[in-house]
Amino acid sequence: MAGERDLNALLKDMKPEMQPGIFVFCTIPPNESIPAAVDPLLTFREQEGTTLVIQREEAEAAGLHHAFASPMITLTVHSALDAVGFLAAITARLAEAGISVNAVSAFHHDHLFVPDDRADDAMALLRELSKEQAS
Repeated sequence: MAGERDLNALLKDMKPEMQPGIFVFCTIPPNESIPAAVDPLLTFREQEGTTLVIQREEAEAAGLHHAFASPMITLTVHSALDAVGFLAAITARLAEAGISVNAVSAFHHDHLFVPDDRADDAMALLRELSKEQAS
């Protein structure tokens, strides 16, 4: 099934859902293996090291330094990887409210990591943006 490309449809049908748990961002040196006790939601290799996005409890249990404690909001609309403007519209709205966001696009959905103390505000803004498109 092809993902949605129409910006208005994407915004109208995004249906944000807050996922359980608090995630954190960690990094390990490029030549180091991912600890066996850690089950990353996301890994990304950069020249400086490998980024792991994992549950906060896992990071603390593994003794990994971490940053940016954040819930994950999944935009449940199936967005096309080549859709234009979807994340730009969302991140602009969150920026207007002073909410930082780390966005991750996966094959089926986009996921937003926002500061724990602003998660409810982010959800309200996303729902408002969606309703604006529906009217």
